[in-house]
Amino acid sequence: MTTANIAYTTPADAGKWKRWLLFSPTARIVLFFVGMAVISGILSVIVVATLGTMTGSNIVHRPWLYYGGQVLPAVIAYYLLVRLLERRRVNELALRDLPGYGAGGLLLGAVLFSLIVGLLWLFGSYHIIGTNPDAHWLIPVLVVGIGAGISEEILMRGVLYRIIEEGLGTWAALVISALVFGFMHAHNPNATTWSSLAIAIEAGVSFALLYHITRSLWMCMGLHAAWNIMQGTVYGISVSGTGADGFLVSTRTGPDWLSGGAFGAEASVVALLCCSVLSVILLVIALRRGSIVPPAWRRRARMDAVVQGAA
Repeated sequence: MTTANIAYTTPADAGKWKRWLLFSPTARIVLFFVGMAVISGILSVIVVATLGTMTGSNIVHRPWLYYGGQVLPAVIAYYLLVRLLERRRVNELALRDLPGYGAGGLLLGAVLFSLIVGLLWLFGSYHIIGTNPDAHWLIPVLVVGIGAGISEEILMRGVLYRIIEEGLGTWAALVISALVFGFMHAHNPNATTWSSLAIAIEAGVSFALLYHITRSLWMCMGLHAAWNIMQGTVYGISVSGTGADGFLVSTRTGPDWLSGGAFGAEASVVALLCCSVLSVILLVIALRRGSIVPPAWRRRARMDAVVQGAA
């Protein structure tokens, strides 16, 4: 058994009501999302009052609203959760780790998605029909790439996976956080049940395992950002159902199970298999390290057994 991966434990002197209403995994998750909603409301009002809005319903055309309404609130709420409630350093976002883990995540994401596209090309599904040097790349990179990488990794891995793991253990955290992440995309354009399950398996599991073995959100953020940027801005493939204006103008042919259909390459079995291979590698590393976290009640039972044995 290991406790090295558990970032937070409830203070031993905490009263019963504090244990349930402040320090329990459920309470901390709820408090984070409530805090994020409040901060989002305040920042959104400030952003709209100072910068205004643009016409159009696509958030990609209003990056300041996205950062003010989701990215910054997620960052601020997370720091408040960790520093004020858990009363610890935010080691998973330590600035000293940004160059190494951030760059590593970007490289891994770029290589992984390029491998997927390369295989789709070999199988006759991905076709380049031209280039678009005038592609509007800056806002998608800021929003779909960097912004989504930061906010979604804080929500999914920093809050949901990490805190569930502390309570229910690694296996339950993997399943729950992956399913939530996958079906969070269920309302995207062209989404299907299959596309949501594919994202849950290929990204939800691999991203969570990457966090598990590194305990760094920078690595996950880099991978997530590079995945979206390479998919949409570079290879011109729809990102989770949304259209892409990429440097490469491309089409995909063949059955939807191979090409991913209108949703994009994330719904392709090629992406599913490539990411599953990565997940297996990461899982093997975790098992060899012995870093799988048991549920809290098992840890307590083993600790009680050790104490009784020592007595």
